[in-house]
Amino acid sequence: MSPTPPARRLRLGLPRRVFSQVLLMQVAIAAGVAVLATGLFLAPLSDQLDDQAMRRALSIAQTAAAQPQLAEQVEHTPPTAGGPVQREAEKIRKATKAEYIVIMDTRGVRWSHTEPAQIGKHVSTDPSEALAGQEVMEIDEGTLGRSARGKVPLRDSDGEIVGAVSVGIAYDSVRALLIHAIPELLAYAGGALAVGALAAWVISRRVQRQTRDLAFSDISGLLAEREAMLHGIREGVVALDRAGRVRLLNDEAQRLLSIGDEAVGRSPDEALGEGRTADVLSGRVTGTDLLTVRGQRVLIANRMPTDDGGAVATLRDRTELEQLGRELDSTRGLIDALRAQDHEHANRMHTLLGLLELEMYDDAVDFVGEVVGDHRATAEQVTEKIEDPLLAAVLVGKATVAAERGVALRVSDRTRLPDRLVDPRGLVTVVGNLVDNALDAVGGTMHARVEVELRAEGRTVVLRVRDTGPGIPAEQRELVFTEGWSTKQPPAHGKRGIGLSLVRRLAERQGGSAAVGEAHGGGAEFTVVLPEALTEPDLEPALTVPSAPASAAEEESR
Repeated sequence: MSPTPPARRLRLGLPRRVFSQVLLMQVAIAAGVAVLATGLFLAPLSDQLDDQAMRRALSIAQTAAAQPQLAEQVEHTPPTAGGPVQREAEKIRKATKAEYIVIMDTRGVRWSHTEPAQIGKHVSTDPSEALAGQEVMEIDEGTLGRSARGKVPLRDSDGEIVGAVSVGIAYDSVRALLIHAIPELLAYAGGALAVGALAAWVISRRVQRQTRDLAFSDISGLLAEREAMLHGIREGVVALDRAGRVRLLNDEAQRLLSIGDEAVGRSPDEALGEGRTADVLSGRVTGTDLLTVRGQRVLIANRMPTDDGGAVATLRDRTELEQLGRELDSTRGLIDALRAQDHEHANRMHTLLGLLELEMYDDAVDFVGEVVGDHRATAEQVTEKIEDPLLAAVLVGKATVAAERGVALRVSDRTRLPDRLVDPRGLVTVVGNLVDNALDAVGGTMHARVEVELRAEGRTVVLRVRDTGPGIPAEQRELVFTEGWSTKQPPAHGKRGIGLSLVRRLAERQGGSAAVGEAHGGGAEFTVVLPEALTEPDLEPALTVPSAPASAAEEESR
């Protein structure tokens, strides 16, 4: 048999739930405030009641001393239990409900008292201050116990002191007033405590809803997990508050957007500058998997509103994927070109074989020379006008692809470009992208033609790519340079709308421009101006400025 499980020990302490802890603490605070307020009220109340009793006694004594017959009777009658002084004093005592009224002469001998047997005897407390002409208020012990006393001098008609009047208020009555006030005070305190407890419950319920009835340890764990997740994932996260200001940035978002912690508390426009990325983050552009370009990076953004009126945007780096996609497209294009060339080469070889079998040797020689001459003429035409080998090779390759598509790719006679490029790869990116777009635009049209013009004006390079396609409407000529905008179907690997945006960004980063207009005779004409793109004739080419990867920039977009 299994051993009996140990009994669970009772654990004392605060409850774990935030709701319970907040309610308990607020009730404890309300109770503490009620007790403190009650104590602070009772402490001065006792002193106030004592003071009121002493002032009442003094007031009665002053009233009694103001009776002119009392002074005459003290001077002319003996102190007896049935004397006029005793009768007058008792009359005043009963009217004012004082505990006692003692009238004495200048020797301190009583002429009146609540107990007649004390008349004619010396008072039990010192009357010297009152007999000296001072008014006295005090709490003191006497023959009748503890009382609140008031003493005033008794003067005759000439103002001479002939005695004193001492009035006492029973201290038990003062204490009774205090005790009588306590239940009412406690009732008020209890009512205030009940209201405070109700308010605490309402607030705690709200806290319970907002914290999803979690324990403090759970919240602490969630915060730790959130920090680890936000700074550990390879996806950028940007949180915005209801005013549209950046509330949180994780490490990956800072890297992808090239900003730091200084962006927190600022709007996307202030942190990033105006552009599509700021529009996406702020919600002015809506949708899913929105494409945007930040610097040299191609990003995919998604924005989700939150319950508090803010939003959370996620960013994924698509640069490498776009690069792989462009390489795949390039590879497919090369494969198609090679397949077509292989087919054409096979036809030519069959033709050559037939000429040889028919012993038409001269015709065979002419045929081979014509085929080789066409390719050589195209390459020589490009290299004569464009001295940079990388750019010339790109155009030769594009000419081959164009020929396979049935498009005539021509290098303008005005083209002259020396081998002094500062950033050859950047210009290859621009040329390759624009030529690919032009080839797509004229595909399937009659007499399709693309013309490339590259001209050096001092250190400035001016590039123009013209096509005989349908052209671009005037209202869309700025939209074609917007990230994610395209009129063509996306490829299998992803999205379009990147290439032309990168072309403009590359041109603007070098202080130039990129624009599109209408070509002579119809079609589109793209013009890119790159200042300072060439080195001085007597200088070696400088280090190239960073540019977007050619493969990522060659996104087919219009």
